[in-house]
Amino acid sequence: MKVLVATDKPFAPVAITQIREVTEKGGHTLALLEKYKTTQELHAAAADADAMIVRSDIVDAALITAAPRLKIVVRAGAGYDNLDLQACTARNIVAMNTPGQNSNAVAELAFGLMIYNARGAFDGKTGTELMGKTLGLHAFGAVGKCMARIASGFGMKVFAYDPFVDKKSMSEAGVTAVDTVEDLYSSCQYISLHIPANDKTKNSIGEKLLSLMPIGAVVVNTARKEVINEAELVSLMEKRTDMKYLSDIATDNAELFASKFAGRYFFTPKKMGAQTEEANINSGVAAARQIVDFFATGNEKYRVNKPK
Repeated sequence: MKVLVATDKPFAPVAITQIREVTEKGGHTLALLEKYKTTQELHAAAADADAMIVRSDIVDAALITAAPRLKIVVRAGAGYDNLDLQACTARNIVAMNTPGQNSNAVAELAFGLMIYNARGAFDGKTGTELMGKTLGLHAFGAVGKCMARIASGFGMKVFAYDPFVDKKSMSEAGVTAVDTVEDLYSSCQYISLHIPANDKTKNSIGEKLLSLMPIGAVVVNTARKEVINEAELVSLMEKRTDMKYLSDIATDNAELFASKFAGRYFFTPKKMGAQTEEANINSGVAAARQIVDFFATGNEKYRVNKPK
């Protein structure tokens, strides 16, 4: 089988070496398409691929049509909104992600953003500390668990809301579970978003929830920009000069933030939550292992689309 690694943002060379070792040991061949410029290049490379490993690269109906042999595609990372799950299911293609492999990297970035903010962008003036502050985790998956672990070292009080996770497991992680999302936002000065972007969550974080936060509110988004209602966020930040927004990706109205909210926001230059050497290796190798296991045993453990 031919396994294509198609990445606009390439894996580190050491990651590719390990991906190749796993793939070839499993009896398959590896092909690379890195830093491609057009969808035509991507489609051409996928034309004879039996499996694909991607990062934030778009796997849509057009690509699937261009890849008639494709049987499995793995998104090296947790978020998979770049995969057209409906199109994959229609062609009986297994779509997977690699949950947990980037989690620590994302959590460390979230804390980096919070520290940067608390210390006034290191401007030499008096800042604040994280110790004793309240942190609310909106979702308690793999990243949320890493957040809780790091927060305990900072001496923060951690709350979480996730209707899909039992309260006992949260308690065992030193986290106080709340019953409603409103309880979370009204209880915490810092809110860290870890929800996926889907039909239910897109634009779900807006003025109704954010207005519940106490004075000195800080929203940290290392999830997806689509979960934020950007127009309502701007409206609220105009009314509440105490509120700050830190994000792993710029909003669509970033120029508006620059003109209105200087010193009250920070956007990374590009989405970089998973951009560490360790996460780079972990997610890519995990993807290769999942593909090899799928072809060898039919294992679909991390499948994210429904079977046809």
